[in-house]
Amino acid sequence: MNEQALVAKVWNYAHVLRDEGVSYGDYLGQISFLLFLKMDEERSAALNEPSAIPADCRWDTLRTLSGAALDQHYKQVLAKLAQRDDIVGTLFLKAESKIGDPARLQRLVQLIDAETWMGLNVDVKGTIYEGLLERNAGEVRSGAGQYFTPRALINAIVQVMDPDPTESVHDPACGTGGFLLAAYEHMREKPAAADRSVARRLREEMLSGKDIVPEVVRLCAMNLYLHGIGGAHSPVKQGDALIADDGARYDVILTNPPFGKRQSFRIVNAEGAIETERQDYVRDDFTVTTGNKQLNFLQHIMTITKASAAVVLPDNVLFEGGAGETLRRKLLHDFDFYTLLRLPTGIFYSQGVKANVLFFDRAPVGEGIATQELWVYDLRTNQRFTLRERPLKPADLDDFIAAYGAPHRRHERVESERFRRFGYEALAQRDKLNLDIFWLKDAGATDPDSLPPPDEVAAEIVTSLELALDKFRAVAERLAGANVAAPMSGDALRDPQ
Repeated sequence: MNEQALVAKVWNYAHVLRDEGVSYGDYLGQISFLLFLKMDEERSAALNEPSAIPADCRWDTLRTLSGAALDQHYKQVLAKLAQRDDIVGTLFLKAESKIGDPARLQRLVQLIDAETWMGLNVDVKGTIYEGLLERNAGEVRSGAGQYFTPRALINAIVQVMDPDPTESVHDPACGTGGFLLAAYEHMREKPAAADRSVARRLREEMLSGKDIVPEVVRLCAMNLYLHGIGGAHSPVKQGDALIADDGARYDVILTNPPFGKRQSFRIVNAEGAIETERQDYVRDDFTVTTGNKQLNFLQHIMTITKASAAVVLPDNVLFEGGAGETLRRKLLHDFDFYTLLRLPTGIFYSQGVKANVLFFDRAPVGEGIATQELWVYDLRTNQRFTLRERPLKPADLDDFIAAYGAPHRRHERVESERFRRFGYEALAQRDKLNLDIFWLKDAGATDPDSLPPPDEVAAEIVTSLELALDKFRAVAERLAGANVAAPMSGDALRDPQ
């Protein structure tokens, strides 16, 4: 059974739950609980290893029950596992059964039990969850697509960052664990990982992540557990990474924070009207206070990285004024921001997204400007990708990987059509330190056949309008602050309408 057939089989189980009114998002959770218990049984038998699941909660206790007894026992299993504080507790974080009909629950158990999942000739450990997320995002545009980073891009980033088994790797917006899994697979092939103590520490201590969405944290924990990652404590936690600095520091940061510029929430005021308030993160370690999520993630990463980072961020981080300019100056001064990869559009579920990968190292304190040169690789201009007809493939990143070269041999880099060097003096002279740098001519400007699809054009227009609105809001906030601070005449107090 290949990957497509495997995912299709699991997705078809949705028919069992469809009449139950279970949403696609909830479906992922309900299927995942059952699949995990079955795969855990198979994994323990195949590897002759003890299961981390208590005996009274394992798969074999489900297959022998039916009707109300099965329904009651299954709910007890979920409740018991959700109370644990190890990785199993994370696997079943806030788990509850949403399958109201015992007959449908029994049918699902029978369907899953009939398959030998861990014996398939594909990597079911991650394929099922990534495949379901992809299906979900395709069915529900606002669904899980925000958590999906193309695997080819993840693998390329991990390859050039080249983390060592003795280095700690962290993802503060881990999603389903794509970066953590790719880093683990890369690190365990290193010669140092042949040492049993190093291999054990790699599995149990060197990988960690956090995500704000409980359902996604569950999927990530299941992915890691089925890959043999994790120890007495869960490597992933649920929570908002931006709330505070918990003091933890990591050698390597690999992450793709969620898209969307502003963090906000809705409240109901005393009159019953709904108001939207912007959520700003106020932290002593942050240089600026802003509601821009990407700028806040960048600040958070600047705090927690001990050595190096690779982070996927949208274009606005490169050119936005005010807080954005302030952070770019700090990035160039305090970190060696040595490589920028301009990503093509069409590779994310949010159409029209223009994103980049920022590669930077922490520099020693007090040695002047850390960034002496920034190398920019343009994988965007005249490159057209779509999620299905022409998805991003590993071969599309081969030239970037070759141009990037070995970390300790950056002095040997050579400029090419898509790879250019920009010295610090040239960067510092750019208006507002705008780092949205490009030099290739876009054929789409003259060739109608090479224009992006209409949905991408529309998405770019929406993004431009949102940026304009943000600027208007910033001006309005400054004016409002000035009016509050200044004495007001009677005329100034009147409603301008």
